[in-house]
Amino acid sequence: MQVAHTLLELRQLLQPGMRPAFVPTMGNLHAGHLALVRQARPLGDTTVVSIFVNRLQFLPHEDFDAYPRTWAADCAQLEAAGCDVLFAPNEAELYPEPQTYKVHPPAELADLLEGFFRPGFFIGVCTVVLKLLSCVFAGGPGVAVFGKKDYQQLMLIRGMVRQFALPVQVVAGDTCRASDGLALSSRNGFLSPTERIEAVQLSLALQALAQAVQNGADLGASAMAKLEAQAMQSLAARGWQPDYLAVRRQSDLQAPAPSGAQAMVVLGAARLGNTRLIDNLEVTSP
Repeated sequence: MQVAHTLLELRQLLQPGMRPAFVPTMGNLHAGHLALVRQARPLGDTTVVSIFVNRLQFLPHEDFDAYPRTWAADCAQLEAAGCDVLFAPNEAELYPEPQTYKVHPPAELADLLEGFFRPGFFIGVCTVVLKLLSCVFAGGPGVAVFGKKDYQQLMLIRGMVRQFALPVQVVAGDTCRASDGLALSSRNGFLSPTERIEAVQLSLALQALAQAVQNGADLGASAMAKLEAQAMQSLAARGWQPDYLAVRRQSDLQAPAPSGAQAMVVLGAARLGNTRLIDNLEVTSP
């Protein structure tokens, strides 16, 4: 595995005509990240992974400096997973001047769910992803792999790539889960042993919502609101602080139509102790 810390080094490693398969990360890697790397490998000529903790997507009350940096372990895992090129710029390299040009994704998708509870978050995400894609694919087209666990982020990036006509095929990777069903996340490392046992309840609550939809639950607005409120109350009764548990259309993350077959997704975000977890499950109505 070759490591590039500067854009010049990256461009020397990625020659024109080479088809990169790219996985962007913020480091502190787990098995879910590595699954994306293995998924990317056969999709291009060279597998590229980035590690960059993006200050732009941290809100004022979120501690950028506290985000875990696990460089040595990350490098060892990436090399074992078959990464060819690791792009690991520092802030001065990726943001050599204040980033006053930013990507503002459409409010109808970016300002709900995660965007509602973390305002401005997706501006930071889309801005850094656009910049990383510009760095990696400067020599020609390729593939970028993003996990479905960040479902709303995946949708926004797909739209951004499409509307800016970037030479990138966006491929989705399925969410990796622990044996009890908990979605793998870097944030799981902040859970105490007791919280780790409890944490599976978020995925179980989403499974219950998905099952209700598959069993033919009323998809009208008031009925859906009641079903979602009950799901949130069940978590709150266990000591969680839920932000949302929602049933939405896969196509645009809006509320489902009252009737008719449609692909849907149930999404949730809730805080357990000091740790905020997110998860989702795709579901098709009967």
